Amino acid sequence: MSIRLIVKDPDPVLREVAKEVTKFNANLQKLLKDMAETMYDADGVGLAAPQIGISKRVIVVDVGDERGLIEMVNPVIVEQEGEQLGPEGCLSIPNLNGDVLRADRIVVKGQDSSGQFFTVEASGFLARAFQHEVDHLNGILFTDLAENVYDITERPRKGGE
Repeated sequence: MSIRLIVKDPDPVLREVAKEVTKFNANLQKLLKDMAETMYDADGVGLAAPQIGISKRVIVVDVGDERGLIEMVNPVIVEQEGEQLGPEGCLSIPNLNGDVLRADRIVVKGQDSSGQFFTVEASGFLARAFQHEVDHLNGILFTDLAENVYDITERPRKGGE
């Protein structure tokens, strides 16, 4: 396993539609392990392969709940309902956050590292994380969808200075 370099916007790979994975082998398993290690090292809750410069439909998500790490290959959101508006950030766009409208509940279908299909039903923060990562696979960044974007390094000044 190794920690990979996270590419930053405006790297063109972040705007590509990632390619479907057709080979389920040791290389894919290493990629998934590296992605998880990279995500944890960066204190993220999700990572898509394009964020480490690899245009493949692979994501990892761990929002710190009882489900732990979820690895998914070729994910597709097959159901969505409700709405939630909330803040998002991105490891590929440091120091910016934005408020993004997302579905509140989703069902995602994808494959595991050996090619077996499975589904995940998610709501709340987990649903938000999955939607954010699937967007990465389609060349969409949260800043494209945000109602507003703000610099998280700026602090309000005291006394109106």
